[in-house]
Amino acid sequence: MPPPPLHGRGAQSAAVPQRFGLAAREVDGDWLDARDGIDGPGPKLRTVVIEEHARTIVSFNQSPDIPFDRSINAYRGCEHGCVYCYARPSHAFHDLSPGLDFETKLFAKPNAAQLLRETLGKPGYKPAPIAMGTNTDPYQPIEERYRITRGVLEVCLEARHPVTITTKSARVLRDLDLLSELARLNLTAVSVSVTSLDPKLSGLLEPRASSPAKRLETLEKLAATGIPAHVSVAPVIPSITDEFIEGILQEASERGVQTASWIMLRLPHEVAPLFREWLDVHYPDRAGKVMGIVQSVREGKDNDPGFFTRMKPLGPWADIFRHRFRIAAKRLGLNREQPILDCSQFVRPPMDGQLRLF
Repeated sequence: MPPPPLHGRGAQSAAVPQRFGLAAREVDGDWLDARDGIDGPGPKLRTVVIEEHARTIVSFNQSPDIPFDRSINAYRGCEHGCVYCYARPSHAFHDLSPGLDFETKLFAKPNAAQLLRETLGKPGYKPAPIAMGTNTDPYQPIEERYRITRGVLEVCLEARHPVTITTKSARVLRDLDLLSELARLNLTAVSVSVTSLDPKLSGLLEPRASSPAKRLETLEKLAATGIPAHVSVAPVIPSITDEFIEGILQEASERGVQTASWIMLRLPHEVAPLFREWLDVHYPDRAGKVMGIVQSVREGKDNDPGFFTRMKPLGPWADIFRHRFRIAAKRLGLNREQPILDCSQFVRPPMDGQLRLF
């Protein structure tokens, strides 16, 4: 029998295999679940934030599979708790569980804006759109306290530097003033990921993200303000969320969204056993079918990490999802190219202190 569900969190345990030979984590009431036990309910999970004073903030990449070469991650870990999140394995590098630790032991980088200012001020820096939200959500709940994402946007506006955002949170609307001005200068676009239209399902998959209705409302407000709003149907989970593909596109189109994309579920490293556990808890009746289709689009594996192929699922099931998306997007006028942001306005920000000497 599968264990009873752990409510309010995506991962159902901290006990996932580690890739680095680290000792298995012992049961700890601070970090494990609140399922009913012999002695009654366990302690409630607490979220703890550790401030990390990073040395750099812009990460550069040469991946052929993604449309940007630099990104900023203001936070490590994400309280949204999306069980399928491909960023979860990064917590293993810190000897932390990609399961519950990932969504309860968070790291914030309060000096992100200053580090960005220093990076943009270097004589050899050449501008290109900075992507935010490609690893963990820049508008997860702790942004309300830390406002690190807002600080980064303020620097981008000052320097006239293009920046893109991907989020599952209506909290992005709190920066509508900055985003509106950036959009007026053709310096930003915002993508909102919508996985399903079922709030109950969303509560199981993404327990602390905004509800589907709030995400659609967010798209509408962004579009109405003149901010390029993009809907990402991501991830598509076979036999769980694929039924919503056309509905999400229809709802987004009615709210003024003009571009859309989709991403097939990916299960790198520790995400695969976490997702299997989630299926066993919440959908034991179809767990085998879901994983069978997932493996069919990855040539028999849970995940394909290879460049050029990791974002391109193969096989009949992938073709079905791809064709469904294309037909619906074309019918609704969502098959337009995403806007090309302007890099020509970039103004190098002034350097402070000793940095002026270099």
